Amino acid sequence: MTAKECIIGRRSIRRFTQQPVPHELLEQLIETASFAPSWKNTQAARYIAVEGERKDKLAACTTIWAGNKAIMDSAPMVIALTVVTGRSGFERDGSFSTGKGTGWQMFDAGIASEVFCLAAYEQGLGTVIMGLYDEAEAAELLEIPDGQELVALIAIGYPAQSPDAPQRKPVADLLTYKK
Repeated sequence: MTAKECIIGRRSIRRFTQQPVPHELLEQLIETASFAPSWKNTQAARYIAVEGERKDKLAACTTIWAGNKAIMDSAPMVIALTVVTGRSGFERDGSFSTGKGTGWQMFDAGIASEVFCLAAYEQGLGTVIMGLYDEAEAAELLEIPDGQELVALIAIGYPAQSPDAPQRKPVADLLTYKK
């Protein structure tokens, strides 16, 4: 599979089979995701694999949008993506290198999460990145350590659906040239 085929073929999967995600395969995906680019190679993304009873409790933190609970109930595993705070966009003395302030860490987390999702797709797994949940409750349940921030929950498993690609905007709407 080429990179283009992987990017074009990946979909957000919201229904999964109950086949478990092998831990060895997950470790391979994390190894691949570790190559995602990051601010000054800070590699601030961290991953927590959530299964079983704790995953069920985590699903209860998604009452903001009931659809996320259904997704999490369907998925055999959820990955909690965290970021080590105070690294991306910062200098060693703690000052910002960019006008984005703490926002740069979310940029790095976004890159890491999509690299993870593409690596999963290449291996026959489906994923969906979820952002609607009670962050404080989820962070407490997951025992997120001080110095890290919970960024997203990613349902992962073997797809029980194969959705069509949503319509894309034409390049003319997305690209502007300036001289």
